[in-house]
Amino acid sequence: MVVLEEQARALADGVDAALPRWVERSVEHLLVAYCGSADPAVMAAARDAGERAKADVGIRVRGLLEADIDDQNTNPLSILRQAVRYPTEVLRHAGVPPVRRDRFAEERFPDDDYDLTPTSFADIDPALFDAGLAWGAAKAWLHKQRHGDPRNAVSRNAVSRNAAPRNAAPRNGASQ
Repeated sequence: MVVLEEQARALADGVDAALPRWVERSVEHLLVAYCGSADPAVMAAARDAGERAKADVGIRVRGLLEADIDDQNTNPLSILRQAVRYPTEVLRHAGVPPVRRDRFAEERFPDDDYDLTPTSFADIDPALFDAGLAWGAAKAWLHKQRHGDPRNAVSRNAVSRNAAPRNAAPRNGASQ
């Protein structure tokens, strides 16, 4: 449990540090692609949006990571995906047109006009990859300790259902 708590804290701290920078980088990248430069006023709005994302999304990620694993009904990446609204608002206000996205992205993430939805922790910041992996492994280990390995439980049940009792007569009338 201590290892999971340490990994959860490291991931939450990493998210807090990375989220504002991700919002700024996302805005800057698309702003430069569309306008040719990063307008200082828009970048100031991006910094503000990054801090709001940290205060809103970052705290929800931390809350999830601090909860007992059996009470977690989602995962931190799902919550992080909700941060897309912050750079999106800045880019819309700056007049940057939406980018072309594939059908899956349009259906799955309809409010993500700029194709910013992270597919992994590394999309937010490469440094989060290891923290996310370590947290996931620690959570899986604790889950297995608490609840066992469901694959083994199924295998044990299947074997016990199919096995003949020790003193049973041979199947199909065959003699031993």
